[in-house]
Amino acid sequence: MLIFTTQEDLRSHLITNFENSKTIGFVPTMGALHQGHLSLIQKSISENDTTVMSIFVNPTQFNNAMDLENYPRTLDADVEKIEKISPDIIIFAPSVDDIYQGKTLSQHFDFDGLENEMEGKHRPGHFDGVGTIVKRLFEIVQPTHAYFGEKDFQQLQIIKKMVEITGLPVEVIGQPIFREENGLAMSSRNERLSSKQREEASFIYKTLQAAKNHFGIKDAVEVSNWVENEFKNNTNFRLEYFEIADETTLKSVQNKEPNKKYRAFIAVFMNDVRLIDTISLN
Repeated sequence: MLIFTTQEDLRSHLITNFENSKTIGFVPTMGALHQGHLSLIQKSISENDTTVMSIFVNPTQFNNAMDLENYPRTLDADVEKIEKISPDIIIFAPSVDDIYQGKTLSQHFDFDGLENEMEGKHRPGHFDGVGTIVKRLFEIVQPTHAYFGEKDFQQLQIIKKMVEITGLPVEVIGQPIFREENGLAMSSRNERLSSKQREEASFIYKTLQAAKNHFGIKDAVEVSNWVENEFKNNTNFRLEYFEIADETTLKSVQNKEPNKKYRAFIAVFMNDVRLIDTISLN
């Protein structure tokens, strides 16, 4: 299995793909891989000549220094999981210095307001960090297709907008959320939960499913109030936000309109572990 730690070595290896017009599938990750990540690899393998997966914990998208410090880093275990799928997958695991060349700063982006909703409200500058690293990785790898999970749906929409704004020649493809048996959305941060907490965290998805049912007969404000009360009554969690938004603009809504797609978004803390989830309401 090929593992590259510098962009120069990776680019040198990929040059034959560029010269022969072979397709490159790309799966950017921050490691601590779970089945959701592995499903993105499998999708890429099925649709491309070559698949590259990056493993890089990007400092510029973290607002909380402790969250960055505590983020799980499991490169050896990640490599084992990838190799079981295919030894032909190329891994790119660069250092911060190799990516940022000694200047660990974000580029500022205007994503037509997508960056100001939900995660953007609670994590200022987060999407500048996301846009910066994904743009840089796209420039290095030059993929034909790039694959992202829909758990980070706002991020997915923003990356699509970034590609539109910059004109980078890559198709961004979203894939469905992978969930644990109890419904908890798979996330690298789940590694920081105890077994008991993982079971208790099923409450998040159960609440989202109930909210979807309520949305069929109630307006968005009523559903939001109901969700907030549910979390007030569950001391295992601290609700950061729950919002029902237009799937395209990500703007919060109060009343439903015909022929529009809506999605519920949630972020909660379980002790100091921040968990997010989303569900389509259509």
